[in-house]
Amino acid sequence: MSDACGCEHPEEAEESRPGTFWRLREVRFAAAAGVLLLTGYVAAWSGAPSWSVLAVHACALATGGAMFVPGALRALARGSVGIGTLMTIAAIGAVLLGQVGEAATLAFLYSFAESLEQYSISRTRRGLRALLDLVPQQATARREGVEVTVATGDLVAGDILVVRPGERVATDGRIIHGRTSLNVSAITGESVPVEATTGDEVLAGSINGTGAVELRVTRTVQDNSLARIVSIVQAEQARKGAGQRLADAVAKPLVPGVMVAAAVIAAVGSLAGDPSVWVERALVVLVAASPCALAISVPVTVISAVGAASRLGVLIKGGAALESLGSVRGIALDKTGTLTRNEPAVIAVRPAHGVASARVLSVAAALEARSEHPLALAIGTAAADAGTGDRADVTPARDVESVTGAGLAGWLDGRPVRLGRPGWIDPGELAADVSELQERGATVVCVESDGGTIGVIAVRDELRREAPEVVAGLRARGYRVSMLTGDNAATARTLAAEAGIDATEVHAELRPEDKADVIRRLRRNGATAMVGDGVNDAPALASADPGIAMGAMGTDVAIETADVALMGEDLRHLPRALRHARRARTIMRQNLGLSVAIIAGLVPLALTGLLGLAAVVLVHELAEVIVIANGVRAGRTGRRAELGEGQPQAVTAAGTSTAAGRAV
Repeated sequence: MSDACGCEHPEEAEESRPGTFWRLREVRFAAAAGVLLLTGYVAAWSGAPSWSVLAVHACALATGGAMFVPGALRALARGSVGIGTLMTIAAIGAVLLGQVGEAATLAFLYSFAESLEQYSISRTRRGLRALLDLVPQQATARREGVEVTVATGDLVAGDILVVRPGERVATDGRIIHGRTSLNVSAITGESVPVEATTGDEVLAGSINGTGAVELRVTRTVQDNSLARIVSIVQAEQARKGAGQRLADAVAKPLVPGVMVAAAVIAAVGSLAGDPSVWVERALVVLVAASPCALAISVPVTVISAVGAASRLGVLIKGGAALESLGSVRGIALDKTGTLTRNEPAVIAVRPAHGVASARVLSVAAALEARSEHPLALAIGTAAADAGTGDRADVTPARDVESVTGAGLAGWLDGRPVRLGRPGWIDPGELAADVSELQERGATVVCVESDGGTIGVIAVRDELRREAPEVVAGLRARGYRVSMLTGDNAATARTLAAEAGIDATEVHAELRPEDKADVIRRLRRNGATAMVGDGVNDAPALASADPGIAMGAMGTDVAIETADVALMGEDLRHLPRALRHARRARTIMRQNLGLSVAIIAGLVPLALTGLLGLAAVVLVHELAEVIVIANGVRAGRTGRRAELGEGQPQAVTAAGTSTAAGRAV
């Protein structure tokens, strides 16, 4: 919240307390002031004694003023002048002029606007903290071989957690036994259950499917993935975007400027005419030029939009990131792990004449048996699918040696065997096959046994299924879409063509620092976002405006270094985040424009006496209510606005199926 308002707000505990609109202290005081004010006017219209009307209005003034006068006085004692100070001076001046009813009206309307502002903030923050409600209060742990029920907060790293079908996972952990499917839609926005087995990471709040699993706890409830999301968003909400800085730049000097202008109007007018008239007009100008709507226009929008985005599986780190995301005109996509699944798979096996494909795979799998390289995993999986048994059952080749930049060499069944790149191993009769497969964007390795090439294997990291749809949608909306990769140019061009990216927008064979240089060049044509994994692409993410980490849930480096993090693995989160941010930025600009227009329109009318104190207060505070209500709109995400037709569904914190883009 801008300091320009000069008002004090409740503590976090007050904001986070569950309840309804009427639970907020500001709302109750504003309502009481309104009732007293109305009672006073009714009493005046019914002919009640003037002293009784004055008493009721004085009570209304005291009740409404209790929400901002003490805070304004404390701020003034610290040397801070805010809008609360202007309202306090205006109320005191109205009382001195004998307009207690107008002073009470000012106090009621201002306190009512403040209560609506506070409610909008507390609601969005409660919505963010509701993520923590996804964690169950109790969990089943195995300790000393016995299953016991423990409080979730008592779990420590290393505990064995037993999760039965249908239960929510209490905290982050890694599966040590069992296989299941996990519903993570309430966390990441993924609509399709994720298969998980031994060794896979499981996030707090996930709903277990049909299989019972045992997890080893990796993080406590206090620092698990959900808790980190909440703490990061709350910390980053204080960061101010360009629009908010603009609002503050106008509001902060405007407050003392208005006070000086009002004093000048009162002094000069008193010399030229009736002092009481000009003092009253000075007070009206004081209220008319109060920039409270301007000061709150951006913060309310930012808090609403950031809170809503977190429920959509998009972590936006404050106003600066939100505004830069909303102004993006170019998108640079990393290839591996962003456009592709980062799961290399064998797409073709071409055996030499008289050799079976299974033989080629079995030799390759034997050489790669002890390797954890993605290429080895792909070959091992293909060998298992070809009927040579599980990767763990493959007999490893003996005396395997790695030849840097070339491949592997060893012995199998008493024969020398090798696996490596074409050139190190002569493809022989398969040279044409090698060229064809490389043109398809595959990495090709040759397999040799007893001095002769027995076949070639093509491995490729396939595009995400949704990648062409997402790229087409981005280009249709006017975004420039580029690909950045460290892979070779042939592979990059092939995958780019399949994704729908122009060959002129493909930047291949890049080192991390080269990617940063490319981003700087792209930014010359407009604001450019970089989408990567948040680790290898760190220099490019830092150079972009903003950096977006893809599939960052549970990855500390990605969440902490990127401006925006897409927690899910579905690339369709990207256009959803862009639409959400662009809409929020539009709302910010609407609020700023309306706030400035109100001040520009009211000041001349107040100075010329066409509007009195009550009318100015009414118009000004109604405008503030409109700004708050408009800002809260940034927290509403409708299905058509955010997802479009055919997009995935999600499950809310309550477990009900709904559109992934709908606010919880």
